[in-house]
Amino acid sequence: MTKRKKIEEQPEIEIVEAEVIETGEGAAPEGETPEQAALDEIRMLQNELAETQAKANEYLDGWQRARAEFANYKKRIERDQGETYQRAAGSILKRQLEVVDDLALALKNRPTAGDGAAWSSGIELIYSKLLKVLESEGVKQMDIEGQPFDPNLHEAISLEPSDAVPSGHVSEVLKPGYLLGDKVLRPALVRVAQ
Repeated sequence: MTKRKKIEEQPEIEIVEAEVIETGEGAAPEGETPEQAALDEIRMLQNELAETQAKANEYLDGWQRARAEFANYKKRIERDQGETYQRAAGSILKRQLEVVDDLALALKNRPTAGDGAAWSSGIELIYSKLLKVLESEGVKQMDIEGQPFDPNLHEAISLEPSDAVPSGHVSEVLKPGYLLGDKVLRPALVRVAQ
């Protein structure tokens, strides 16, 4: 059987015209003209539209608030994670500063002649590498010699009279202070001029 035969074998569809019977729905009530009925329906639809628009605006406002709250939450989480990382990194880096102090002390008293001189140059190389690693992590040494004393940056161990430095200024740095970003990692241990 071919496609042509299939089409020919199907019964023909008969199109019947239907009569429209008015049921009274949509018809104007007694005493009201069709124009008046149309205007009433328009008013009713306008009221429904206004209500729907009010609900849509309410939903839009709620959605915008939820979106803003989520953006704020996301920023707060990122900030908290950054602070947590900085605290953890600060704790680890602070312990490394003790090693830096010990190496700096060893280099102050290094031998200048003989086998000790070659050994001390190796220690100096290790010291400079350690400082570069700390610097790459955002650790900076404070430059405070001769600066005014600041309790946020310095820890004073004594007051001593000084002719070279004005009163209230750092006269000697015993242990350097370090910053991690813009926060104090370790305050400097200093003597203050009186």
